[in-house]
Amino acid sequence: MNGKQTRLRRILHPGSRRTVIVPLDHGYTMGPITGIAEIEKAAQAAAQGGASAVILHKGAAGRCAPNLPPQISLIVHLSGSTHCGVDPQRKILVCSVEEAVSLGADAVSVHVNIGGAHEADMLSDFAYISAEARRWGMPLLVMLYPESSLSGAVDRAQLIAHAARLGAELGADLVKIPYTGDPESFRQVTRGCGVPVVVAGGPKMGSSGAVLNMVAEAMAAGAAGTALGRNVFQHAQPERMVAAIAMLVHQNRSVEEALRRLETPLELTPKRGRIP
Repeated sequence: MNGKQTRLRRILHPGSRRTVIVPLDHGYTMGPITGIAEIEKAAQAAAQGGASAVILHKGAAGRCAPNLPPQISLIVHLSGSTHCGVDPQRKILVCSVEEAVSLGADAVSVHVNIGGAHEADMLSDFAYISAEARRWGMPLLVMLYPESSLSGAVDRAQLIAHAARLGAELGADLVKIPYTGDPESFRQVTRGCGVPVVVAGGPKMGSSGAVLNMVAEAMAAGAAGTALGRNVFQHAQPERMVAAIAMLVHQNRSVEEALRRLETPLELTPKRGRIP
């Protein structure tokens, strides 16, 4: 077993081969928004709820990682842009794989927007990081988002399927992709990708039921897990939301059971080592 496989085993549960990832990298893009103003508390809530991994930029990773329980994995995000920039959709590299290794990362991630003016630059960065990650034995998660302006010309589900496959073609070990809106079309995404697909959450939804229903549909359509940010850390009880999502991902429980889990306080358990 090589280093990449060893690290992937920390992110993908050995029983379900699925994962519950909580992205907390939004502060770079949006600032100290609700839910991540105190990033250490947000990371601890994800861990308490049973998340498999959190995604953090390098500065936050350096502050949060030493205090996280050992069973939660660290994914260091390597690219970004701000909402204040002239072109917020253009992601640039702001961290290296080597820096992520020095922070104790179990994986790295990059973000690519498909179909925009700077797609070629972002794909070039993706290819470079893919090679570096392979050299370091580091799993690579790629967040792929088709530009909304393309949806009028091409079916959005087809765009998402293309983006997911692109991620696998350039060496991603995990692909984070938006939900297509229904299980049938999302099944085409997961079948056509070739590597595990985790569903993204996007902006905060109107209700917990809507979030959990989307997760359940994605899992039924072959998803390998979730990577929900705002729909977790902006929830009134983020640790309970993580626990409810984990029920759907790892245990194939019903949405009704997951909703009931939201109403129940978590029992604090002793910290344990990572799942072998």
